[in-house]
Amino acid sequence: MTQSKPWSFYGRRDELLQMQQILGRKRWFFLQISGRRRIGKTTLIQQALQAAGVDQTLYIQIPDSDPTGVVAACNGYLSTFGISERVHSLGELAQLIGRLAEAGYVIALDEFQYFHRKRLFDFCSLLQAEVDRLAAKADSVPGGLIVLGSLHAEMTALLEDRDAPLFNRTTDSLELGHLDISSILEILQAHADVEPERLLFLWSLFEGVPKFYRDAYEQSVLSAGRSEVLRRLFFSSSSPLRNEADNWFLRELRGRYDMLLQYLAQHPGCTNANIEAAMAEVSGPGEVKQVGGYLKILSERYQMIERRLPIFAPPKARSGRYYIRDNFLRAWLSALQQPVSAVAFRPLEALLKQADERLMQVEGFALEDMAGQLYEERSRRGLGDFPLSERIQGYWDRSDVEIDLVAIAADEKRIRFGTCKRNESRLLGSIADLKMAAERFLNAQPRFKSWTAEYVAIAPAISPELAQRLIAEGVIPQDLVMLTAGL
Repeated sequence: MTQSKPWSFYGRRDELLQMQQILGRKRWFFLQISGRRRIGKTTLIQQALQAAGVDQTLYIQIPDSDPTGVVAACNGYLSTFGISERVHSLGELAQLIGRLAEAGYVIALDEFQYFHRKRLFDFCSLLQAEVDRLAAKADSVPGGLIVLGSLHAEMTALLEDRDAPLFNRTTDSLELGHLDISSILEILQAHADVEPERLLFLWSLFEGVPKFYRDAYEQSVLSAGRSEVLRRLFFSSSSPLRNEADNWFLRELRGRYDMLLQYLAQHPGCTNANIEAAMAEVSGPGEVKQVGGYLKILSERYQMIERRLPIFAPPKARSGRYYIRDNFLRAWLSALQQPVSAVAFRPLEALLKQADERLMQVEGFALEDMAGQLYEERSRRGLGDFPLSERIQGYWDRSDVEIDLVAIAADEKRIRFGTCKRNESRLLGSIADLKMAAERFLNAQPRFKSWTAEYVAIAPAISPELAQRLIAEGVIPQDLVMLTAGL
């Protein structure tokens, strides 16, 4: 299979414009860029530098090492970028950054969060002296420093904590999230097709992580069938994503929290009590005492999980439910990790089938998230007939009554309730439960009693015949073709 078009730069228009404005000032800047691994931080920098015509650059990826290892790595990058100077300590590295910025260089330090480690933390004080010196004469310093990090909490501790040496020193900051769905559509239109089943399959795996789509492009499988995508990206000996999850989170967690993450992947929407009961059954009551701390670290430090509350619930409500935030991590733990690990012991075709079947279950949960995101993107662009005023997070109550989608248009006093099914044949059978759940919602939230209530049924594709039957039930049919139109 050959590629018809070369890979390009997709999405990130607002972020690229902000970076171009920073570089265009031609004065000292100290930019922080945060975001998960593979989200496109370095690619954004490269694109901005190229557009601005900046050719004096230095990129250093900081290793998770001691000062000697960091110095050795830095000297290697200095050689690679054709810079003759060498450093022998972290102090000399900080001073060199200052001299290069004065000479017009843009320096990027990747994985900057490792300077939060105790053995490297002194570098922050050393760098502070240089940053303050450069800031004092910012108009005469044509270069700048960019620090990139993939652990949000540790980047925050280094740059935003009042007690940190670098507190209040950054001049600009960018937080890179996932590419929006319109950018994913742009990728698929250029290199595959925008069939709804393909969009949901790939988004359930990769969400908006551009590097993963680039990997699929380079393996020539963006337009391939499901089995071939899994085979080439995960199951072959040279598969680019085979060890990605381990490199991303197991390296940082060092083997901790595995059991909790596995449980969350298998039981999305579980409560704190569910988790404690599962941990007690597997590891005994001693492990239960650690659950609260584990959840806090995984959500706040690593941002791997999130706690969602019933809609309109106060922030401290005890009825929260836990979910894995990242589609790739959820798909890996739920569907791929075990089949991939068994590839040397089981027939490949059987493992591919098993992984694909499990992914179909994952896609059911992913469709709910995608529907909410599409509602947001459409409203933001002024598309469709439903201007959102509330973030879409779904609804449930203490009796576990769930609604896949709750959308609110306050200005028009309209509220929309939705059911999402990966298989369109299950939509009709879910309508009665949807309307019953919506009635309970309206009874519990009397301020919506006078509003117009609408019902929608969402699936990747909906046949014309089924669409007519849903309309006859008073339900609006919406498939991914309709929801992505115009994006």
